[in-house]
Amino acid sequence: MKDCIYIAINAGKKILYLLACNSMFFNQTTYPIGNQPYAVAVADVNNDNKPDIVTAIFASYFVGVLLNAGNGNFLNQTTSSVDFAPRSVAVIDVNSDNKPDILVAIWDSNTVNVLLNAGNGTFLNRTSYSVGYQPSSIVGADVNGDNRADIVVANYNSVNIGVLLNAGNGTFFNQTTYSVGYNPSSVAVVDVNNDNKLDIIVANTDSSTVSVLLNGGNGIFLNQTSYTVGWNPYSVVGADVNGDNQADIVVANYNSNNIGVLLHC
Repeated sequence: MKDCIYIAINAGKKILYLLACNSMFFNQTTYPIGNQPYAVAVADVNNDNKPDIVTAIFASYFVGVLLNAGNGNFLNQTTSSVDFAPRSVAVIDVNSDNKPDILVAIWDSNTVNVLLNAGNGTFLNRTSYSVGYQPSSIVGADVNGDNRADIVVANYNSVNIGVLLNAGNGTFFNQTTYSVGYNPSSVAVVDVNNDNKLDIIVANTDSSTVSVLLNGGNGIFLNQTSYTVGWNPYSVVGADVNGDNQADIVVANYNSNNIGVLLHC
């Protein structure tokens, strides 16, 4: 604990003890995993109503799962092998069995891996799908309105993004690619024009832009519209930050030492 004290309050016949802290969070508790963890996601993977941790371990070539033991504590990780150098991870149910599965963008093998949830927080062997060169960011979302989660991936050195539509039962069609700026490093999926279809936002690191690709229906996307941001944007999020029920863009500009907020017009 950090700078915490107990305060006793006399409430009639009962004494209430409150824990007061000068800081918002306690010091970190660490859990050993593999070499160079690169990405993390949080989701209830064993359906016990407690959020678990899923990590992409870049230099150890696996994903790790730390099940929630309760009270903010986690069990030792279990691991599942993936292709070389996992860079980004997402957790979403892709085969409609109400169990969240794992999606992984694999930097060195130019693939995405899908690990289906076998139950109790264990996962089947990976299925690999070829994508572009050095995929850096992955999202699972239903982009064609068929109630099945699809895959959107930023292909860093292919200067495009890939969309892999769900073919059913947690399998995927080959990617369809869309041109964006140079070296797309981060991708987000959100409805930006309030038409109830999910659109794509991309941070283009070496173009110093973000791209917006509107959903044209059936999982097909229109050509990008680009917006200038700071120098070397590395991460992007779409969210309504000003309460007008329209999605805005927040981007981390790595070499400008700032973040940018693009409000929806």
